[in-house]
Amino acid sequence: MSDQGFVTKGIGWVRHAGPDEFVLDFNAPPRVSKYLLFVIVSIFVFPHNMVLKPLGAAGTVPLILAVILFCLWICSVLFGLHDPLGYRNPGRLSIGVLWVGTCISYVALYMGLTGGSTVAGRASADRWMILLMGSSALILVITEAVKSMNDAMEVVRIILLGAFFCSIVAVIQFFLRINPMEWIQAVMPGFTDNGGATPFQNRGFMVRVAGSTFHSIELAVVSAILLPLSIWRGIFDKTGRKWFHWTGTALLIFAVASTVSRSGILALVIAVGIFIPFLPLNARRWALVVAPIALCGLFLAIPGLISTLTSSFTAGDSDPSITTRTDNYPRVARMFVNHPWVGTGPGTYLPDNALYILDNQYLNVVVSMGAIGLVCIVVYLMFPGLTSVLAARAAKGESLRSLVGALAGGCVAAGICSLTFDSLAFPTFAMVYPVLVGLGGAGWILVKKEMSLNASEEIAATNFKNRSQGKGGS
Repeated sequence: MSDQGFVTKGIGWVRHAGPDEFVLDFNAPPRVSKYLLFVIVSIFVFPHNMVLKPLGAAGTVPLILAVILFCLWICSVLFGLHDPLGYRNPGRLSIGVLWVGTCISYVALYMGLTGGSTVAGRASADRWMILLMGSSALILVITEAVKSMNDAMEVVRIILLGAFFCSIVAVIQFFLRINPMEWIQAVMPGFTDNGGATPFQNRGFMVRVAGSTFHSIELAVVSAILLPLSIWRGIFDKTGRKWFHWTGTALLIFAVASTVSRSGILALVIAVGIFIPFLPLNARRWALVVAPIALCGLFLAIPGLISTLTSSFTAGDSDPSITTRTDNYPRVARMFVNHPWVGTGPGTYLPDNALYILDNQYLNVVVSMGAIGLVCIVVYLMFPGLTSVLAARAAKGESLRSLVGALAGGCVAAGICSLTFDSLAFPTFAMVYPVLVGLGGAGWILVKKEMSLNASEEIAATNFKNRSQGKGGS
């Protein structure tokens, strides 16, 4: 890829580039596939409990669309329609590592090396593989599709549009005790309700809601990890109306608060805490002013929020959601000792008692994929976010630095909060996270291109200065 297709202007790049080159310029027309955008927004719009019965739990609309995208990507590579080797990034490495660990455990399951299996266990392992295909599609295709800041903005707009829909559903559920997702379910012929959705749940003095996600915890964490992107969009998106952009941001904050979820609060603090240092100076100042006001307004607008949150964080050992987790640790240790390296098979931990739900994605993988799987899932859930922090530190342009910082905050928060719930068992989270990883991979490549161009400019400036001095001396 040649640098000759680029010149610099201000804090961005002006494009004189071919279709396979990367551009940092908001004037470049977006070139993201409409099908990819539809896959992304479908994550929030279509109920994940509605499935095609022959496919079982893997037969949701978003996952079917994502698997089709994966097949199209594979065919594109096999027929030589594009070269994937030019898009190396940490996100691709992380999903590749997870594929390795999954395949080792999957093969061991079918070879009978995991201590026997059941029909339900093998079906669950197959669903894990299908989820991995869909996640891979989002990571790979988004990374290769986003070649300019306008492309990145297009993807961010569409995922925030889905989040806006989800938040509106949450508002209706919270204030009217009506579940609008039932209306969508009623107009999905051929699909059946597979169960699992929990739109309402009592906690303390409040009723927690789930929006269009499966569970209130999922709504809280997904809203929190998307909040930095919503702030970035509000600052840098020059299209549309600003009041609408910031309304979407406010709704994400409301969605986190309305769930009364400790995981959601933790995700919000981590995501925003990592993101703020990468904002432009004026935006950082505004954040310090607006954040306390927004929190006060939120507590005043939602009756019982303060008392419910306080009781949630101070319950300690009296909270059954905490004691259930800690009581499971000895049992996890025993299961790990029985199958320490490859576990019982990917996705095969199927507790028949609610008290045995681990509420920790890493412990879940320890049981199902062993030590090898644990290393792989840590790479998948933590490596993209940590490398995005490094990329944001290296970026020079304000919009690019803030974008990669927002993705870093969201990905790191997702990885850390996976300690507090079995995140990849929740379908919305399991498909939103790869979108962030794919955007992070594109951001990584854009930062590398920016660094390369800056180095080329410095060399050119030095050569020009030396030539000028030489002429002056003669």
